[in-house]
Amino acid sequence: MSLRQFIASRSLVRTLSALKNNIVYSWTEASRMLGLDEDLYEHPLHRELDQPVRVLLIGAGHRGSIYADYAIKSPREMKIVGVADPNPRRLERIAEMHAVPMAHCFHDAGAALSVPKFADAVIVATPDKQHTIPALRALEKGYDLLLEKPIAPTEAECRQILAAAQASGCIVGVCHVLRYTPYFRELKALLDSGIIGQIVSVQHLEPIEHTHMTHSYVRGNWRNSTTATPIILAKSCHDTDIIRWLVGSHADEVHCFGNLKWFKEANAPAGSTERCTDGCAVERDCPYSALQIYWRDRKRLYVFDLPPDESQWSDLILQGLKTTDYGRCVYRMDNDQTDHLTVNILFGNGVTAGFSMEAFVSYEGRRTRIMGSMGDIVGNMESFTLTTFKDGKRRSWSLKTDAHGGGDHRMVKDWVQAVGQRNPALLSSPIEESVESHLIAFAAEKSRLQRTIEKVRLDPAPADEAMAAD
Repeated sequence: MSLRQFIASRSLVRTLSALKNNIVYSWTEASRMLGLDEDLYEHPLHRELDQPVRVLLIGAGHRGSIYADYAIKSPREMKIVGVADPNPRRLERIAEMHAVPMAHCFHDAGAALSVPKFADAVIVATPDKQHTIPALRALEKGYDLLLEKPIAPTEAECRQILAAAQASGCIVGVCHVLRYTPYFRELKALLDSGIIGQIVSVQHLEPIEHTHMTHSYVRGNWRNSTTATPIILAKSCHDTDIIRWLVGSHADEVHCFGNLKWFKEANAPAGSTERCTDGCAVERDCPYSALQIYWRDRKRLYVFDLPPDESQWSDLILQGLKTTDYGRCVYRMDNDQTDHLTVNILFGNGVTAGFSMEAFVSYEGRRTRIMGSMGDIVGNMESFTLTTFKDGKRRSWSLKTDAHGGGDHRMVKDWVQAVGQRNPALLSSPIEESVESHLIAFAAEKSRLQRTIEKVRLDPAPADEAMAAD
């Protein structure tokens, strides 16, 4: 039984059981009643591995650290045996947490992949534009691979990695973690059951939340599409992937509008300064104040690589705001990422989907509406309500999890099991399907820039045409 088949059978049973009496059950309650593991998702083909999968972590930042934490949670399944990162604090932290020997600590991916193979698999969690070379080198050395999204910054590089993965015979997963969340698994199971008939259209919203937008896409590493990747790829390939997965068909045509409206110098308020720490006259009233976000509220502090001793944090955060981009005025950055966009997608089965990414909201958590011939579903990542047209009944499902809906470690678990068992069928996000979501994103960005309707080409374009498109 494949992962998808299992989800469509077992997950549907529990979902309908929770819905049948118009009662809202929490995940904990539903799990207890049905004898399920409320913490980690279990596939029927998961088993105790003979030995843990040995992993080389390339990129020890926020995302890489989250994936590496699975080794602490499940040491019998995964062990971090090597780490590469140019930041000495991050390198030291991972090495200490996982008892990585000094011989397997590297300051760059090239060094880590130039020595004889010493692990079973590699996790690549480097910045967006630094995925291609480590991924290709890892595959050349015979490492199985878990690749942070986006796969690569260009369509040509995505196809290059796909071809290398297929030629290598290695197991390659992509970190499209939404597929692994209980919320989207239950939603997918319901759709596949036909309970709302045939899907007609989908409306999907990604609310980034205004301070998250400024943190990552105005001040942060992804603020510029030329040094990182366009936001439709960097942030929203999760969404193009999950829409494609729910619809269950290849995308055919894409149309996109969007621009950078607010975070530019023309909108800087009078009295503002280059940095929030420079005596800005409007800092106390600015919703994007770095002093408020990082220093007073102590949010998103992982970017400062703070020591365990919290008594040192105040001075170190303040120093960081005076010296790094995280303390700069949001109206005076070198950012070019769109702060709102709308994408229309026509799928091969006739389903239409509208996707919006919005920065100017006070909340996070994706919102999804699915319209079917026999009913509809409305959800927000924590709950959804199903209404069937014939009887007018409304039934709800509820679960509160983390920012990725509880998908991070579930995704790592399936990848580790796939590697340990040599069974790629355990992956819900294989690279072949993940590339499709990227093609939608590339088409959307081209449409946005050129004001065109773009075809999504699954087969590779001629080499000269592909290079011109990139």
